[in-house]
Amino acid sequence: MTAAVDSGGPYALSHLDVLESEAVHIFREVAGEFERPVILFSGGKDSIVMLHLALKAFAPAAVPFSLLHVDTGHNFPEVIRHRDRLVAQHGLRLHVALVQEFIDDGRLRERPDGTRNPLQTVPLLDAIERNRFDAVFGGGRRDEEKARAKERVFSLRDEFGGWDPRRQRPELWQLYNGRHAPGEHVRVFPLSNWTELDVWQYIGREKIDLPEIYYAHEREVFRRSGMWLAPGEWGGPREGEPLERRTVRYRTVGDMSCTGAVDSEAATIEEIIAEIAASRLTERGATRADDKLSEAAMEDRKREGYF
Repeated sequence: MTAAVDSGGPYALSHLDVLESEAVHIFREVAGEFERPVILFSGGKDSIVMLHLALKAFAPAAVPFSLLHVDTGHNFPEVIRHRDRLVAQHGLRLHVALVQEFIDDGRLRERPDGTRNPLQTVPLLDAIERNRFDAVFGGGRRDEEKARAKERVFSLRDEFGGWDPRRQRPELWQLYNGRHAPGEHVRVFPLSNWTELDVWQYIGREKIDLPEIYYAHEREVFRRSGMWLAPGEWGGPREGEPLERRTVRYRTVGDMSCTGAVDSEAATIEEIIAEIAASRLTERGATRADDKLSEAAMEDRKREGYF
C-alpha cells in the first residue's frame, strides 16, 4: 500500500485526502483519550472546516463534542447568523462565553483602542475550567503565524491555560500523547498541517457553505493602520477616517475592530483560490491588527492562555 501511494499508483491519495485522513484520525484519537473535549467554533472558515471533518469522523453517529464560542460582542452579524444556522442544522450544543459579561462585572476592562480580541483569554479559560473541558479543538494552522508554527498537534496547557514551548512533546509517526495532570488541558489542532490554500481547495471540493463575507461584496469601510476596517459599535471610524464603499472580502474573521478586509473581486471559490495562490502575505499578516501590536504579540497571548 505504501509503495502504491509513494509511486502515484492507482491507490494514491491526493494531498487533500491525506490532510483529511490525518484530521479524522486526530478527532477519533481525542474521542478515545479524553473525557470532555470541546470544539472552539467561531463561525469562521477554519472552524467550519473543522466541524465538517468532525461530522465525517463520526458519521453516521452524532459528533460526540459540544462547541464553544468566545463571543467578543463585536462579531460580524453574517458570521453569527451562519454559526447559529449550522448549530441548528446539525443539532449541536453550543456554549457561548460572553466577553461583555466579564466587562460588566469588572473582571475585564475595555481597551482604549476598542479591540476585544485580546480580552478573549479570560472568558475562554473560565469556560474551560467551569465545564471541565480536558481537550479543546482549535482551528489554528502553522502557516498563519510564527508562534502557531511552533505548536504541536497536541499542545499541552498548564493549570492556568498557559503555553510553554519547552513542555511540548514529540509527535513522531502521528503518535499523540494526551497525558496531562489534573487542572491541565490539551489544545488540539487538526488543521495544523493545512495551508490557507488547502483550506479553500477543500471547501471547494466538499462544497462547504461559508458566511458571505468571505466572498467579494460591496461594504462601507474606512482606512486605519493600512487596513480596511468595518464601522461598528466598537468605536470606528474616528474623526478623519472617512467611510468609503468598496468591493472587498475577508480572508479571516475575528473581532470587527481588528479584522481588516482586502480589496478583491474574487466572488467564487475558484477566483479566491487563484487570488490566494498569487498572494505573498499570510491571511493574519495581511488583515489582523491584533497580531501587529508587537513582534511577539501572538506568542505572548498564547503564554497567557489564548487560542
